[in-house]
Amino acid sequence: MNARNRRTTVAAASVAGLIAPLLLIGSGTASAHSDPAKEAAKLAKKLVKKSNAEDAYEHLKQFQRIADKNGNTRVAGSEGHRKSAEYVEGLLRKAGYSVTRNEFDYPFTETLAQSLRVVSPQQQDVPVIAMTYSASSPVGGITAPVAVVPVTATTGCEPEDYAPGTFTGKIALIKRGGCTFAQKQETAAGAGAVGAIIYNNTEGALNGTLGDPSVAKIPAGGVTQADGEALAAKAAAGAVTVNLEIRTFAETRHTYNVIAETKGGNADNVVMFGAHLDSVADGPGINDNGSGSAGILDVALNLAHQNVKNKVRFAWWSAEEFGLLGSEAYVNSLSAADRARVKLYLNFDMIASPNYAQFVYDGDDSDQVGAGPGPEGSAQLERQITDYLDSRGTPHEGTDFTGRSDYGPFIEVGIPSGGTFTGAEGIKTAEQAKVYGGKAGVAYDACYHAACDTVKNIDMKAFDVNVDVVANAVGQYAWDTSLLSKPVAPQNTKGSAGSGGGLHEGHDHEVTE
Repeated sequence: MNARNRRTTVAAASVAGLIAPLLLIGSGTASAHSDPAKEAAKLAKKLVKKSNAEDAYEHLKQFQRIADKNGNTRVAGSEGHRKSAEYVEGLLRKAGYSVTRNEFDYPFTETLAQSLRVVSPQQQDVPVIAMTYSASSPVGGITAPVAVVPVTATTGCEPEDYAPGTFTGKIALIKRGGCTFAQKQETAAGAGAVGAIIYNNTEGALNGTLGDPSVAKIPAGGVTQADGEALAAKAAAGAVTVNLEIRTFAETRHTYNVIAETKGGNADNVVMFGAHLDSVADGPGINDNGSGSAGILDVALNLAHQNVKNKVRFAWWSAEEFGLLGSEAYVNSLSAADRARVKLYLNFDMIASPNYAQFVYDGDDSDQVGAGPGPEGSAQLERQITDYLDSRGTPHEGTDFTGRSDYGPFIEVGIPSGGTFTGAEGIKTAEQAKVYGGKAGVAYDACYHAACDTVKNIDMKAFDVNVDVVANAVGQYAWDTSLLSKPVAPQNTKGSAGSGGGLHEGHDHEVTE
């Protein structure tokens, strides 16, 4: 989610301290006579051999134990997240990394109630998901007629979409697309609506965020495309009255990212790898995103004490589930010079989905899906990963830079980005089931954002492939970033978003279309 003007207070250890040149031979500094390409190949092979899903799964079990003792959650600002971060920090410090905390405040929100019921002409319950930072309805909800916003390319975005007097005292039914959810509910409120129901424009559930509690005007929730279209059809046939109850709790909380880097390596040439460590409030978040966190942790521990030419930096982000707040706070804390030192960022979020497909971020936009290409060098990051997968005979396809994960803030400031992903709430196609196995017509992760996202919600085959992807990339870029400047021809993979999302969404909670 690339939300603008978000209030975050960064109280980090000095950024300069994060990147100070600590060229200590015993900590893995390269020899001046080393051949970067050969050393990169050697280290990549070594790390792939040492890193595996079985070892990384031990970290997942620890995250599960922490969640079990802390209300079945590791949500940012909670004891579950703090204990997870301390676990990661302890292992990294013991391994010899320079470890710091990048601290910040953020607006925490929790859903207390979310329900949508058709009262008349026939009673029916419709599943609804509260928009993060939504305004709250009274206890018991708001009962009012439904008024449907006419469908256009920018449905519900402009005052002209709301005929005068038509929406006063009613609940607006709005199709997703064209502008932020915040703008949709604000414009609806301006037309007199007392609530907003936004329905998806693709398959799957709609997890949305307004981006900031200060913009909330009326209770707002998201429903599926099928439920929204069915409700619109009923309203077209006659008056429909619904009860919408959306109640949320919000407060400012404090949390931190864990940043670890090699003591050796060129501090002016930083290569960065990250994953978010926090879960949603409703579950332990073992696939989302214990999997990415455990994967880069396993590789980081195996990299410890190896010789490197470039400084390698790992990050475990917090408050990603509230809109990439941790990675955004970190990137915003960097000066222009600090950002220039970061040569690349690779992101690993949900890399062991139980009904997985193997997605690689489409750095060059060769698939022509959604957002455009990443910053210069992103195409090369994509190709390095796809070449590796091809070398082992592993099928893969592209996934769009939707903005739904922590690469978003890096892309915004021009840092080449990429990574892998195995699917969220999006629906697996029949073609994908033939390629990867699993079940067509079912979400890549049916436990996405749910209490059942436990250690049982992990596909070990997908996990092992992606841990190896991390290991291979870390080995490559720890020694040699020359690939970033080598031209690559576009390769269309007919990829998709891998989720129910569209352009510029906040991971797990979409902000804009």
